[in-house]
Amino acid sequence: MASNRQALGIACGVGAGALWGLVFLGPKMLTGFSPVELSAGRYLAYGLASLLLIAPLWRRLAPRVTRADWKALFWLSLAGNIVYFLFLVVAIQKAGIAVASLIVGLVPVSASLFGRGHDSLKLRDMAGPLLVILAGVAAINVDLFSHGGGPDASTLDLVVGVACAVAALLSWTAYAVYNARHLKAHPHFTSNEWSLLTGLVTGGQALLLAPAFFIGASHGMDAYPMFWGVSIIVAIGASVVGNGLWNGASRMLPMSLSGQLIVFETLFALLYGFILEHRTPRAFEWAAIALLMAGILWSADKHRTVPQAAH
Repeated sequence: MASNRQALGIACGVGAGALWGLVFLGPKMLTGFSPVELSAGRYLAYGLASLLLIAPLWRRLAPRVTRADWKALFWLSLAGNIVYFLFLVVAIQKAGIAVASLIVGLVPVSASLFGRGHDSLKLRDMAGPLLVILAGVAAINVDLFSHGGGPDASTLDLVVGVACAVAALLSWTAYAVYNARHLKAHPHFTSNEWSLLTGLVTGGQALLLAPAFFIGASHGMDAYPMFWGVSIIVAIGASVVGNGLWNGASRMLPMSLSGQLIVFETLFALLYGFILEHRTPRAFEWAAIALLMAGILWSADKHRTVPQAAH
């Protein structure tokens, strides 16, 4: 029974990564839009979708949402959605995908280390899988640096981009750790309900970014169908469905394992990039994929003997 629960949790984590990988395509496809516009578009669509989906459930859901839940939702939505995505887009635009992915790709490691609990492996037992995953992240970035993964940038752009990538790493780490802890401590919501509540709060926060569309906007009307199409696809796929799957994984797995599953976001982002560029992986890219998969499978095997938290 425990092994089936873990397998389902891993499947949810992989599915979340597949959908989250779509997030990296948005800035590449919509280079004419600012980070604030991209964030506002994505999360306004997420908020609207969540509002429509949560409406039929609201009468029985509302009484269960406590003041502590609303407070947690506010900070988790801000850290894991608005702030993270703003910093990620700036990092990609200023320093390029190579530098941004090198730093943000450390999320599986940082989440595993900062999210340790009684149901986590000892650090010495995690060392092997984490080193293999780090080697995979390094291989991805060796290839990106070797082949020019981003635009030419000034020294100031690079410094700003690196700082924003570090901020994105810290923001997503905080979200991953505290979201998992809140879900396990407050089991009165399903994963889908929590995802929709998160979307509702995030949509409200995104309203504060909406004026960006009217301040200094220089886009022609023909640019907006693509903008809103990409925003809606990312909102529904990555935010609504992807976050729901991630909440399920967070409930069923210890943080030291679920944190490492975030690496699938990187793997799927690479896959989508290959499709977009109409090419196959290069040697270092194949090595990175093999190392990342090996690290995850090794970690999953080690976690078979870890006691699950009470639910």
